[in-house]
Amino acid sequence: MNKAQLVEAIADKLGGRQQAADAVDAVLDALVRAVVAGDRVSVTGFGSFEKVDRPARYARNPQTGERVRVKKTSVPRFRAGQGFKDLVSGSKKLPKNDIAVKKAPKGSLSGPPPTISKAAGKKAAAKKATGAAKKATGAAKKTASAAKKTTAKKTTGAAKTTAKKTTAKKSAAKSTTAAAKKTAAKKAPAKKATAKKAPAKKSTARKTTAKKATARKK
Repeated sequence: MNKAQLVEAIADKLGGRQQAADAVDAVLDALVRAVVAGDRVSVTGFGSFEKVDRPARYARNPQTGERVRVKKTSVPRFRAGQGFKDLVSGSKKLPKNDIAVKKAPKGSLSGPPPTISKAAGKKAAAKKATGAAKKATGAAKKTASAAKKTTAKKTTGAAKTTAKKTTAKKSAAKSTTAAAKKTAAKKAPAKKATAKKAPAKKSTARKTTAKKATARKK
């Protein structure tokens, strides 16, 4: 029996082929998703579906007999329930006008075993811790980057300010030197003129002395 035949077999009980197809798809989808997530799906009287991890191992190639290494993998496993086994073995007869696997009584359905639940809880906690660590690392990197940028800006600003001050000092020194040179240049001609006038006074004194000597001779 394939999926289409399964849908046809339950179509009359569910009110139509489309309803039966939707029901089969929904059941299979829920089952597959639960097993992939690591949960154990158990249907009392029918069986249970679970995910099993197989470690890395060595196997033989059936065609060549060569030893081959098989990687670690996970596979689905189905274990038939006792009621299903009894019906298949013939120890119990199939009911003609009733459901072969009846609904389990209230309180008999249970979730995954404690071991699987704990493992799933540990995995979830580990994922959360890893995510929190990544976020903290990212925040630290951003803070460090911002601090570096701020420090670089401050250093650049201080360097520019120092350069401006140095340039201003050099300009002031140049202006002072130029003003001093101009002042010195202006004072120099005046001294020369004074030096030139001095000999004139000496010549006048000589003339006066000469006049006095002439008067005495007379």
